[in-house]
Amino acid sequence: MFELERRLLAEGYSRIMGLDEVGRGCLAGPVVAAGVILDPNNLPQGINDSKLLSVSERQRLSTEIKDSAMFWTIQACSIEEIDTLNILWASIRAMQKCEIATEPEPDFLLIDGNRYTSSLIPHKTVVKGDSKSASIAAASILAKVYRDELMHRLHQDYPEFSWNTNVGYPTQEHYNALTQFGLTKHHRRSFSLRTQLVYQEK
Repeated sequence: MFELERRLLAEGYSRIMGLDEVGRGCLAGPVVAAGVILDPNNLPQGINDSKLLSVSERQRLSTEIKDSAMFWTIQACSIEEIDTLNILWASIRAMQKCEIATEPEPDFLLIDGNRYTSSLIPHKTVVKGDSKSASIAAASILAKVYRDELMHRLHQDYPEFSWNTNVGYPTQEHYNALTQFGLTKHHRRSFSLRTQLVYQEK
């Protein structure tokens, strides 16, 4: 999982940032990205694609990554940004915010997927990067833990939508709640929500 990074370290790069985002396919909530610069001499054990880890494993690794990394940041694009930019560019923008937030800046970017924006920093996109790069996988873990916890908190105010289990993704239960209760301020209006009804705040 650290082979890509080792090659780049051998080429003289020293601050290699992995970038990944979560929440792209959701009907509700922000899209969240994380950027992580791992310490090659202090790598947490068990880093993997966040989707392949249990909740407890993700939470443990999230803490260990934050404690051991040279740098980490979590950034988001709001509902308004998603509806204005479209979800692809909002996802890229969230990752770009991570790049910009870093001080000193990274000297190489490893980005999950096959698209990114222009950058003065050398970079490489990696399809399914969260299963090929420890840095990208670490970013996927931080982003997912943060976003899941955010959606669980929002669930307290909107229990009808079961965000404690679907975290905003398009399940049948989520669509049924939209049909019955309407869309909230946390729903992405640029997505197909199958309703025009507006949720009445309690």
